[in-house]
Amino acid sequence: MTSFQMLDTNIVSYIVKGRSPAARARLLALKDDEVACVSVITEAEIRYGLARRPEAAGLKTLMDGFLASIRVLPWGRDEADVYGRVRAQLEKSGMSLGNMDMMIAAHAIAAGAFLVTNDKAFAQVEDLHLSADWATDL
Repeated sequence: MTSFQMLDTNIVSYIVKGRSPAARARLLALKDDEVACVSVITEAEIRYGLARRPEAAGLKTLMDGFLASIRVLPWGRDEADVYGRVRAQLEKSGMSLGNMDMMIAAHAIAAGAFLVTNDKAFAQVEDLHLSADWATDL
């Protein structure tokens, strides 16, 4: 059975910028039954960051190459449904997560993916399956 490893924005950044050789090595060592992917929400966050730094042409080239080489999952109605439930659960319990992070969490849940992240805030999302943090060298 194939398992999807959905990379959060911070993990993508660490891999592309070379800040975490461990994360890059883990990506390259995926087994045959593991598929790396990102949410289109992560792509949006990356595109926003690049737009804020138009002078970073080299980084844009690296990110464009990375995004072209990885599966980018679209966001649709199932993800929107999960988002509504996750947000309501978090608000009811008095917890908070940034809107984009909440959308990424909902996307991972809807896709049945493991979320690969260095952000501890995701641990408060009950139905989210977290992968071990690949950036063990940070």
